[in-house]
Amino acid sequence: MVPQPWCVRRLWWETKDSFSFELEPQNGSPTYHFFPGQFNMLYVFGIGEIPISISGDCGKAETLVHTVRAVGPTTRALGNLKRGAQLGVRGPFGSRWPIEEALGKDLLIVAGGIGMAPLRPVVYEVLARRREFGQVSLLYGTRSPDDILYAKELQKWGQRKDLETLVTVDRAGPGWTGNVGVVTTLIAKARFDPGHSLAMICGPEVMMRFTVRELETRGMRTDGIHISMERNMKCAVGFCGHCQFGPTFICKDGPIFRYDKIEPLLSIREI
Repeated sequence: MVPQPWCVRRLWWETKDSFSFELEPQNGSPTYHFFPGQFNMLYVFGIGEIPISISGDCGKAETLVHTVRAVGPTTRALGNLKRGAQLGVRGPFGSRWPIEEALGKDLLIVAGGIGMAPLRPVVYEVLARRREFGQVSLLYGTRSPDDILYAKELQKWGQRKDLETLVTVDRAGPGWTGNVGVVTTLIAKARFDPGHSLAMICGPEVMMRFTVRELETRGMRTDGIHISMERNMKCAVGFCGHCQFGPTFICKDGPIFRYDKIEPLLSIREI
């Protein structure tokens, strides 16, 4: 429950409303271990605390990287921090993406909008251990070309022969020659064996629902589909109850859930 002091090493804007920043510990360089899919609680002194997924490489323990969309007082305050500014960090918290379960299988990574941030550590981890997986496909959809996160990195990944990278936008802009349409339209283009695959999905809830439906149409079982349910988290330790979702707490039991286990709750209105 006690935040540890970390300092801003650098901050840069990814899009007009989303930014990334790198943190380093204020007192020395402690070893910091996290798993892809976990999150931290970030506390801006005098303003508030929010949960933010870790979007950096878990193989680099000396710094922390987060990507944030500026949508409220605390996130906007984070975007205004300067180099050397201090904030409080609690974590890491939460469950992880089941990378070990994907060993030897085809892996489908599907992200929508800011949902690319919690999945980026998965890409880093998989590429570091690339020979341990079958076909790996990254499908990413966002509103417009100007809203693409990690554009240069996606372009670099797209040049790799061992990582199928497909990007689509809802609305094309001047000069855009890529795919146009929602992210589910990319599933038909992806190369994977539905009977021997594992999927990881993060994005708006409606996007995840339709993505699961499309994967089921392709023949994938829901026990091989995992989603990130990041919503209403406040304390990260199951104390406040804000993120209670039926009998589960998103912060303690999630945010990563196997779809067949969480699906019955998704169909109940007003949970």
